[in-house]
Amino acid sequence: MEPWREALSFPAFRSRLPAGAAYGYGGESGRALRPRDVTFSPSGAFVGMTYLDHAGATLFPQSLLKAFTEDLSANIYGNPHSQSISSKLTYDTIEHVRYRLLQHFNTTVEDYTAIFTSGCTAALKLVAEAFPWVPKSLEEPGSRFCYLTDSHTSVVGMRGITAAMNVLSVPVKAVEMVPRTMEVGAEEPSCQTPLLFCYPAQSNFSGTKYPLEWIKEIKSGKLRPVDVPGKWFVLLDAASFISTSPLDLSAHQADFVPVSFYKMFGFPTGLGALLVRNEIASRLRKTYFGGGTAAAYLAGKDFYSPRRSIAERFEDGTVSFLDIIAVKHGFDSLERLTGGMENIKQHTFALAHYTYTVLATLKYANGAPIVHIYSDTDFSSPDIQGPIINFNVLDENGEIVGYSQVDRLAGLYNIHVRTGCFCNTGACQQHLGISDDDIKKNLQAGHVCGDDIDVIDGRPTGSVRISFGYMSTFEDAQTFLKFIIATRLCGCNTLICPSQAETVSPATASPRENGYSCGNKIVDELPLERTIMDSQANTSSPSGVTSVCPQLTWGHSERNITEISGNSTEVPRSGRMPVTITNIYLYPIKSCAAFEVAQWPVGHQGLLYDRCWMVVNQNGVCISQKQEPRLCLVQPVIDLEKNVMTIKAEGMDLISVPLEEDSERPTSICQSKVCSHRVQTYSCGGSLATWFSEFLGRRCALIRQCSDFQRNAEQTHGKGEGPVTAASLSLVNEAQYLLINQTSVLQLSGQITARLGESLPLQKLLHRFRANIVISTNEPFEEDKWDEVAIGSLPFKVMGPCHRCLVICIDQQTGQRNKEFLQSLASTKDRKTNFGIYLMNHPERPLSIPSTLSVGSQVLAVEKNPTHSLSPEKQQSG
Repeated sequence: MEPWREALSFPAFRSRLPAGAAYGYGGESGRALRPRDVTFSPSGAFVGMTYLDHAGATLFPQSLLKAFTEDLSANIYGNPHSQSISSKLTYDTIEHVRYRLLQHFNTTVEDYTAIFTSGCTAALKLVAEAFPWVPKSLEEPGSRFCYLTDSHTSVVGMRGITAAMNVLSVPVKAVEMVPRTMEVGAEEPSCQTPLLFCYPAQSNFSGTKYPLEWIKEIKSGKLRPVDVPGKWFVLLDAASFISTSPLDLSAHQADFVPVSFYKMFGFPTGLGALLVRNEIASRLRKTYFGGGTAAAYLAGKDFYSPRRSIAERFEDGTVSFLDIIAVKHGFDSLERLTGGMENIKQHTFALAHYTYTVLATLKYANGAPIVHIYSDTDFSSPDIQGPIINFNVLDENGEIVGYSQVDRLAGLYNIHVRTGCFCNTGACQQHLGISDDDIKKNLQAGHVCGDDIDVIDGRPTGSVRISFGYMSTFEDAQTFLKFIIATRLCGCNTLICPSQAETVSPATASPRENGYSCGNKIVDELPLERTIMDSQANTSSPSGVTSVCPQLTWGHSERNITEISGNSTEVPRSGRMPVTITNIYLYPIKSCAAFEVAQWPVGHQGLLYDRCWMVVNQNGVCISQKQEPRLCLVQPVIDLEKNVMTIKAEGMDLISVPLEEDSERPTSICQSKVCSHRVQTYSCGGSLATWFSEFLGRRCALIRQCSDFQRNAEQTHGKGEGPVTAASLSLVNEAQYLLINQTSVLQLSGQITARLGESLPLQKLLHRFRANIVISTNEPFEEDKWDEVAIGSLPFKVMGPCHRCLVICIDQQTGQRNKEFLQSLASTKDRKTNFGIYLMNHPERPLSIPSTLSVGSQVLAVEKNPTHSLSPEKQQSG
């Protein structure tokens, strides 16, 4: 048996369980792990999904929702700030949940008070605002706010409040937390100035568990974050820890413990709590008072008396009482399904230890490791390590493979991971070796938390994190490891890789789809003679051009182009074939089939009517082929002469949409988003909503962008360049046009053919990239070097590379998925998933209307100057 197949087997997993690890929750079979009621969707939408971001948010069991909805159906819960029967029921239930919450952490109301907040972050903010800080002064050294550098952003952000109170903030590294010894005879000063130290019970970055013993040692003075006189209090950030580990507050009496419920149960979200030790609770100060917090106050005079209850005093306004009731059912479900937190701790650690062990041993043929794991422990015990693994993938030469690329490839296998810095810059800097200056330089270069700029100057800006939760299984770990091996050791025979071809799920496909191939018909098969008049064509090239290629010496007749190309390099070459447009496509309905034309009008937003419409779900959110691959089977056809767009699909009646805007649309204006940018749209009516809902088998509607709404592309420019005029966009993701090179596609097809063992027609490959403009050059990937392009008389500015997603894995004629396309792309071009370039109408040469783009037009391109300063994103992406 091949070594990896044996290592990925269940017997190998069971045989390697270390002390403190156990798999399962006491069932007859250790493999029958996921309880039957831990199902997430009756429609089967989660079938085949491997979810590995439980540290971000765990998944909720259906039994929790069922019990919660039955509770709401059986009882009437009124506003708790009243005396009615329904209000009293709510109040009593909330108090019961407080007791249950404290019981879960092995404490009682005699020692702690539970204050409900909108989340863990709100709990931390409450502490920062209410802690009895003493400002620094000439007579008083003042309080200190100390925090471990391996802390969540929400902890570090508390220093903004303390700074406004003239309180010093002191970041402390874990290695600096050493016992402080006092000289013989020295006595502890009696200074009672309050000092606060915050640290996480478990790092949300690496899963390292910090000693709970620190709480007692710091409060006793044995351990001091800094040497200043005063009385220490401890805030234990338990949000990451308590999702998979038990916390005993009777043994480890932190003064403040913020918690988050969606990390424990998956539901409800938007609700957390602050557990406050009663010893400090009375010292907390509060300035604002909201509804329900006052025993009495005067509107006309400065008189206010707070309620006696600490919880009610700090819960401004009406608490989210229905969500609090859901917490009760969360505890019930967790206990019933697992038997308690100790079982969850052992189970999740078993999975993490196994995954870590196998991952750490994976190597390329040259002996180089496949991953670099960021950890402070050896995963030997669940007492020091939680079920989190943080890493970056490496290539054979030890170079970083960017986290965004790993994320895209994981998506091919329906594996959900987390990438970036995880709102923990301190740990990210520590493990990745990112300096303070690096952070600032990366920001100036355009990199912000949460984006996909993963490598700058060859160095990572973040990493990949996987984490296990109480319902995770061995199969989840096994699927992830198979994914790493399949994508990094492609071609080896060490294991059976996941199936390469996946068809549309039977749960989402309809019978009428079977056997149907929606061809993106070429122009000769469409009524183009009725849509584009010969008089509209404009294929003339600038006079004096005798050679068209990516690098050339411009003639005098192109002076208007070279005058705006000061940052470009012109290199003459001879004996090269002219570069021309081979295909033009537009996509009237976003994510639906292409409409191929021989020539087409160009407007201020790109090709006329390109992505003017899109399909949205019942919540107004855009539906793409990532969620509904069958959208590619919807074929729109535009007839400019008749001023109508016809929509067709197999098994459906033809339906049409007028090209002119609906005069009644102001009555149905709605806001939506495309790639996080707001767009203003209007509904195209009930008949089209019914048509799309029937075809896709789900509630949806067709909407159109309002013509009077201006959505501009984000602009970046290099050093020494002035601001660029913002390009107006339709419902496209990034830019007005997407250009691909047929020659580059042919090179990629060789990789795909080698993987699949069969060749694919060029046209099928072209359709997967959903480009507007297809060209053919002499060499593959010449387009990546371009800075400006002239097509006929139309000038364009290159905006950068297109970062490819899962859509290129979808056959645009059948809706079938195949992982090999993105994997093949990732194995070329310096391990990047870029393919094609974005263009916009040149900002310095106003477009003359009407203008037309035509097949056969010659292409003139100017290369980037290699010494020209580009943004790091483009440097690392191109």
